[in-house]
Amino acid sequence: MRILLAEDDEQLNQTLTIQLELEGFTVDSCYDGEEAFYYGEQNIHDIILLDRMLPNMDGTEVLTALRKKGIMTPVIFLTALGTLSDKVTGLDLGADDYLVKPFAIEELLARIRCITRRPSGINNDDILPISDITWHIRECRLVGPEGKCTLSKREAALLETFLRRKNQTLSRSLLLLKVWGPDSDVEDGNLDNYIHFLRRRIKGVGSRLQIKTIRGIGYRLYDVQDS
Repeated sequence: MRILLAEDDEQLNQTLTIQLELEGFTVDSCYDGEEAFYYGEQNIHDIILLDRMLPNMDGTEVLTALRKKGIMTPVIFLTALGTLSDKVTGLDLGADDYLVKPFAIEELLARIRCITRRPSGINNDDILPISDITWHIRECRLVGPEGKCTLSKREAALLETFLRRKNQTLSRSLLLLKVWGPDSDVEDGNLDNYIHFLRRRIKGVGSRLQIKTIRGIGYRLYDVQDS
């Protein structure tokens, strides 16, 4: 799991980065709001830990700008502003949780686990319904109007990345990162092969969903009924 940490307190930033990496997370850290918005805009993270009081662009401005861009990555505010009004404001802006400093790393880890167990669009931990298909996560099973099929591990990771970002144009680099990981030296052509496989899977179950090639950028999953 890849985490973006935006915290301007250098010591806290470094401490959290080390603790999160020890727990197995990949952490990209930054110290001001403009950087946080830039990295968040890449849409490659599974969760964002966002300080409310950042230089250049405060956390609420970063969150508002990301949501306007259609970036729905879960956000946990990390802040010293702990009044009820502060919490309500943060949640109303689109944050998924709100953690008041100082906090124990165990509580932060619990909040991360809680949020990643309940991603948007899911009825429970196992089923993701989008348009006219249903994706059964644990079984790697795709069900559509005209049938069902089981996907390989790579196909499953690629499909889930698209489903969680329907109607968003996803860059090739993002898809490679999400499916093969940051340390993989997979050849670029492998992505094209798996896109071909996935298109066949989607068509095979009779879905109206399609994966469109965005030349020079990447791909986008969309519902032809919406276009």
